[in-house]
Amino acid sequence: MFRSTFIPLFCTALAAGAQHPVQLALEPWANNLGQITHVANCGDDRLFALSQYGAIFIVTDSMEVAVTPFLNIETQVVNDGERGMVGLAFDPDYAENGYFYVQYMHVGGPYGISTLSRFTVSEDPDIADPTSEVVLYSHPQPSAIHQGGALEFGPDGALYVALGDGGWGGDPNNKAQRLDTPLGKVLRILPEADGTYSIPTDNPFATASGDTLPEIFAYGLRNPFRMSFD
Repeated sequence: MFRSTFIPLFCTALAAGAQHPVQLALEPWANNLGQITHVANCGDDRLFALSQYGAIFIVTDSMEVAVTPFLNIETQVVNDGERGMVGLAFDPDYAENGYFYVQYMHVGGPYGISTLSRFTVSEDPDIADPTSEVVLYSHPQPSAIHQGGALEFGPDGALYVALGDGGWGGDPNNKAQRLDTPLGKVLRILPEADGTYSIPTDNPFATASGDTLPEIFAYGLRNPFRMSFD
C-alpha cells in the first residue's frame, strides 16, 4: 500500500565545486545533566538544556550548570524509552512576556498524554514558575514509541509542533495518513496571550470541514523528533 507525505514547503541545499575534508573535534561542554533531549536559547548568553526526565537546566557561556533547575516538573512526566520532556521553544517576545513552551509526555492513560504547555518565568530570570502552566494542546498516545516532540517558532511567528505517529512498525493504526488525528503530523498554530491559540489562515486545511484538523501543516511523518528552519 502506498503512503503519502504532505509537506507544503521545503528547501534543498546543493553544494557546488570541490568538497574539502572537514576536521572535527569533540570538547566537553557540560557535565551531570542526565538525558538531554534538546538545547535552546532565549536570546541571551544562556543555554537551556532539556532533560528527558522533566527538568530544564541553565548552562552559562562558561559551561557552568546552575544548581537549581530552571523548571522541574518531573513528577508529572512519563520519562522512559522515547517518552519524556522532548520539546522546548521560547516565545519570540520572551524578553517582554516571559513565555516559553514545552512538549512532554504527561502522566495519564496506558501510554501517556502528549502535552503542549506554556510556562512563564518568575521574577528571577533563572527560575520559571511551575504553577504558571497553561495547557494549549494534548492528545493521548496509543503506544510508548514514536512520540515525535520537535517544537519550534518559525520566522513567520507561528509555533510548529511535531508529533510522531505513536505506532509500532508499519504504523498499524495508519495515524500519519489520517487528517482527523494530530499523530504523525506537524501542527502550525498561533499562541494567544490568554493561553489559547488560533489557526493561521494560510494553513493547508484552515478551512477544511468535517473531522479534518485545521492545525495540520504537514502529515505522513513517522517520528519527527527534530526540525529546524534555514
